[in-house]
Amino acid sequence: MAAGACSCLHLFKIMVALSLATIACSATLSSTFYDKVCPKALSTIKGVVEDAVNQESRMGASLLRLHFHDCFVNGCDASVLLDDSSNIDSEKNALANVNSARGFDVVDKIKSQVDKVCGGPVVSCADILAVVARDSVVALGGPTWEVQLGRRDSMTASRTAANNAIPSPLLDLSALISNFKKQGLDTKDLVALSGAHTIGFAKCSLFKNHIYNESNIDPNFARARKSTCPSSGGDNNRAPIDPTASKFDTQYFSNLLKRRGLLHSDQELYSGGSSTIVSLVKSYNSDAKTFYADFAKSIVKMGNINTLTGKKGQIRVNCRKVNS
Repeated sequence: MAAGACSCLHLFKIMVALSLATIACSATLSSTFYDKVCPKALSTIKGVVEDAVNQESRMGASLLRLHFHDCFVNGCDASVLLDDSSNIDSEKNALANVNSARGFDVVDKIKSQVDKVCGGPVVSCADILAVVARDSVVALGGPTWEVQLGRRDSMTASRTAANNAIPSPLLDLSALISNFKKQGLDTKDLVALSGAHTIGFAKCSLFKNHIYNESNIDPNFARARKSTCPSSGGDNNRAPIDPTASKFDTQYFSNLLKRRGLLHSDQELYSGGSSTIVSLVKSYNSDAKTFYADFAKSIVKMGNINTLTGKKGQIRVNCRKVNS
């Protein structure tokens, strides 16, 4: 390598180090957090997400889900990405995630490419999850929003906390409201964020009781679902949560009005006895613009849950393990 090239590389590393020292002192999130230290970060993330979703549309829902399952467990700190180790009880083994959460390889690819364009570990894994959620929704035809950035990564994880905090698809409405309230999220957030189920699939084991034993379901819909979800066995068979599972739209809310919510927790939004929530379901069904706007506001709000900023936590070199 020529001396001039070495000098330029050295200067670049110094500039990155100075920028990192500056942003490490920031204790607030900002949509422009990486504009100076790594201006290509967001476009790099977007490119990998688009490729992954183009290869498999279901991946968009899986990546969005990772952000949810991260934020609901001690805040948006990328704890969901940590593998088991001698001192990490991985959240990947929690009931809501084991043999279900996916997309970790896509996150690994993003981390590798982002670190390359940034000249080092500049972008946190927690921020990657937040950006990936937005880019996945956009890739499937949904709304966009400004992602607030500046999160740092946790140095621990908790399978127990994940088991307790991630809302189960079997919950009744009162339990759902309570679960979201513990995260600082209100009933509008609950309904708007539940709209994420407009994309993706669910395992038979998660909706079997709903289609066989509950009355708040359209009989024809239940019959159709039983064809791929037998009363005994077939627990891992998947069904789309709504008919347009590869498109971020309002079909999810239309399903609820027709008693065709696939999960018990979904149908509870319309059958659980809250007139306020029923009004929201009807509003989102008839007005995609309102749903998109409220979804964007609620997911930004969710992304602010117990974030690590400033000098708290770390920027992981590998999203799967704590820096040594």
